[in-house]
Amino acid sequence: MTSEKLVAQNEPLYWIHRWGSPYFGINSKGHVFMKPYAKGPEGDLYELVESLVQRGIEAPILIRFDDIVKDRIHHLHTAFESAIREFDYQNTYRIAFPIKVNPQYHVVDLIQQTGHAQQLGLEVGSKPELLAVMTFSENLDALLLCNGYKDAEYIELALMARKLGRRSIIIIEQFYELQLVLEIAQRLNVEAELGFRMKLSNKGAGRWKTSSGDLAKFGLNTHEIVVCFEQLKKAGKTDWLKLLHFHIGSQITSIDAMKKALNEASRMYTELAQLCSSLCFFDAGGGLGVDYDGTKSTSDSSMNYSVEEYARDVVSAIGEACQKANLPHPILMTESGRALVAHHSVLITEIIDVAPLLDPVKELEPPPTQHDVLVSLFELYQNVTPASCLEALHDADELKESILENFMYGHLTLHERAYGEKVYRHLIAKIRLLAQELVSIPEEIENLNQALFDTYFCNFSVFQSLPDAWAIDQLFPIMPIHRLETPPSRHAILADMSCDSDGKIDNFIGRRETEPSLPLQPFQNTPYYLGIFLVGAYQEILGGLHNLFGDANAVHVELDAEGQWVLKHVVEGDTIEEVLTYAQYQPQQLVSQLRLLIEKALKAGRLTPAESAKLQKKFKESLESYTYLTV
Repeated sequence: MTSEKLVAQNEPLYWIHRWGSPYFGINSKGHVFMKPYAKGPEGDLYELVESLVQRGIEAPILIRFDDIVKDRIHHLHTAFESAIREFDYQNTYRIAFPIKVNPQYHVVDLIQQTGHAQQLGLEVGSKPELLAVMTFSENLDALLLCNGYKDAEYIELALMARKLGRRSIIIIEQFYELQLVLEIAQRLNVEAELGFRMKLSNKGAGRWKTSSGDLAKFGLNTHEIVVCFEQLKKAGKTDWLKLLHFHIGSQITSIDAMKKALNEASRMYTELAQLCSSLCFFDAGGGLGVDYDGTKSTSDSSMNYSVEEYARDVVSAIGEACQKANLPHPILMTESGRALVAHHSVLITEIIDVAPLLDPVKELEPPPTQHDVLVSLFELYQNVTPASCLEALHDADELKESILENFMYGHLTLHERAYGEKVYRHLIAKIRLLAQELVSIPEEIENLNQALFDTYFCNFSVFQSLPDAWAIDQLFPIMPIHRLETPPSRHAILADMSCDSDGKIDNFIGRRETEPSLPLQPFQNTPYYLGIFLVGAYQEILGGLHNLFGDANAVHVELDAEGQWVLKHVVEGDTIEEVLTYAQYQPQQLVSQLRLLIEKALKAGRLTPAESAKLQKKFKESLESYTYLTV
């Protein structure tokens, strides 16, 4: 089958043409491919996974496509450069990557090396983040923006970075911080560079809209900005003020909210710039969205604008405001972390088992006894027709309750109850099937389709690898990465390996509204891999150790000119020993305790010497093994 036919076949199932463009698609083999550049080669994702497994890198595997990061940086810069030309803007644009979005070393290192020519900067929001990148020396002229709550030690480190040649700018977000900066800078004999973070009155749009507005957590209100400027003026340090920053919130879904914020911030910039000629950076913060579901809408998992429209609005807003005020155009900055890295990571998980919903059967075995409830249920199954579907559903629910009641009072045996529950499930499936022949399907039967699905068990942890799917119902694109030449015949929800009822995914991308199930091929006890896409922002660093499942194996890959995969880095996932240490267990102590128990068991005759040696070896090997299941 051609790739065009495969895409058309799978469009209404997985919508890869919407959320995957331009990086992911389906090839003629029925495999998902990755294509980082419009004019470059494409690589087969399933063949990559097979190659990794052959190398001993087991699922779950987090695959980071370095080429996509490079393309995202290029895409964002190109959009702003085009807008700058269109509006005759008289300055340049720079990206600042907020490392909280993905602080993994290889990711941050790739970003700052890729953006070297464009003087891409880094934004940190804590002392640990500052220390992580303070010694990066690829481009000392690039800005190091210091945000977040600050104590004296944080400020001292940020100022000392200037002595190392880093151009650190301390963003004043809380009123008390400015006095600390003045005192510490004087003690260190350092000339600081500062930014003011303004607290917007306008709110954002989407899940994080409360990040801005009068009750926002961070930022200076108008009065505090005036007082801080007067404080600088009194100290003779107004020339330290270089930057105005604002943040409307993450994943802004509506461009209208962004336009309002830009107008408010641009007005603040021109007022400050007339008082302070050293002001030269306009930082529009983060918020540039990612279209996770591909609907181009204002849903929490989408955005109703393009990168190009966003760039034009930023450039035109501050450009027009400066033009009216007869002021020089500032250097533009954004902190679009999500938009840079979300696309580049795909989590690969393997299906390891299925709890199937029972299908209708042609021949139903008769009841094991002549109990009235079982006979009635059997006859109901045999006689149900499309016309009697709704009535049969009502009778079935009543009989199900009767089965439980009879069992609790001792009138049904275990085997009789098991038979009754099995027939009930077959009957529900038959009702669903027969109802498809009706012109109008009753609502109660329609609702069955929202609740009765197979459960496909996947070798990963939602809490570790997809915390936003659990915590805030974030939608991520999910689909098989192979077997797409075969139409799926099952509908399923996904369950992870954790011992927690929340460890599941039952909300999937649909045409407009979300779908409660995912179409999948039948499980055949052969490797069957699912890809969970666009997981490069926040997921790794927010992940928790529920059930002591640790970090997944991670690899960095690129495509060469011939479309061959090149493995750049392998980051091994956590071992059991490592996650136990995080929880304050001492592995050596565990081994010592095991030896004591073995000696007692040997003395009592419960173990042979050979068994004790085997147990001790297995215990040590398990400590050094991957936290996930070996399939």
